[in-house]
Amino acid sequence: MRIHILNTKKILLSSSSDTEAKFEALLRNYTILSLTLINHSMDVIITENIEGVSIDALSEKFKVYRDEKLWDKRLELFETVSTARAVIVRNQTKVDRSLLENAKSLQIVARAGAGYDNIDVAAASKLGIVVSYTPEGNSISTAEHAFALMLALSRKLVVAHRDTALGGWSRYSFVGTELFGKTLGILGFGKVGARIAIRARAFGMRVVAYDKYILPNQFTVTETGVELKPLEEVLKESDIVSAHLPLNQDTIGLLNYDKLKLMKKSAFLVNTSRGGIVVEKDLIQALEEKLIAGAALDVREKEPPEESKLNHMDNVILTPHVAAFTWEAQKRVVDTVVEDVTRVLHGVPALNYVNFSLPKKGLKNVTD
Repeated sequence: MRIHILNTKKILLSSSSDTEAKFEALLRNYTILSLTLINHSMDVIITENIEGVSIDALSEKFKVYRDEKLWDKRLELFETVSTARAVIVRNQTKVDRSLLENAKSLQIVARAGAGYDNIDVAAASKLGIVVSYTPEGNSISTAEHAFALMLALSRKLVVAHRDTALGGWSRYSFVGTELFGKTLGILGFGKVGARIAIRARAFGMRVVAYDKYILPNQFTVTETGVELKPLEEVLKESDIVSAHLPLNQDTIGLLNYDKLKLMKKSAFLVNTSRGGIVVEKDLIQALEEKLIAGAALDVREKEPPEESKLNHMDNVILTPHVAAFTWEAQKRVVDTVVEDVTRVLHGVPALNYVNFSLPKKGLKNVTD
């Protein structure tokens, strides 16, 4: 049984009968105090599939509640987090203002991954809640996956495998292109972008990059020999464009039809960052009009995606947001998350934080 107190009136809610819309309306109009039996005095809530030896060790130090589907049960998520001191999430959990405001004991939201666009960092900051992430943990795996997609596109590996597995032997149908001597354009020259640049140079590629926050004299630029250029020039010059940007107001829908038509007709697009960066209907149009040669997407505008023409195009490769999913990367990610949660709950500054390293008490409510 779950009891919510709203403006001194007691209302019994059933997650099976109340709609999401009704629930969100309640959140907007009332201050809710959630009382629940399941998470009473829980220290750490894990809302998605996050496993590992470090998680087991965390459970020995703190009271930990795990439910890998909790992210998809909004009412239960809201209640369960209400008395937690720490929440560990991946990318599917929507950590918005209403959730944060109701979590009166929350000290840290720990993101098991490099992107944190599913977390309202501004609201967390105003409430004094630490937001941590794992910027290094999956950068190697993501870079390797992006490079694998580049090779698969340029050598037509997926369609060649499919045809051969069905009994074909059409060697001349799958003539590809070399990476050597080609220009790779990297959008977003952070940790993943820099690792890709190193690998591309080893393949004999020229590398150009767009990142408005990176300066030409920065170490990663000078050491990799990358040429920094405006976005439009990168798109025009590149034989392969690989996106590694965070999702924010500046990058949502960045690669639309007008941007895609700047690319060479022989060029490929690879996206292993965030699906919202690419406008999929515009990408489909560009592919149908042969404005670009192909695309490989590990991330989608909506995940899981709905039926799409992309599913049936031979010059498109799709993977289910697995660029970071290697045993090695996930161990690093989980170890990093657990370390920062442990540090914060013990009053020690987090090492990998987005806003600040320790919770700040006495800050104003975000609605003030």
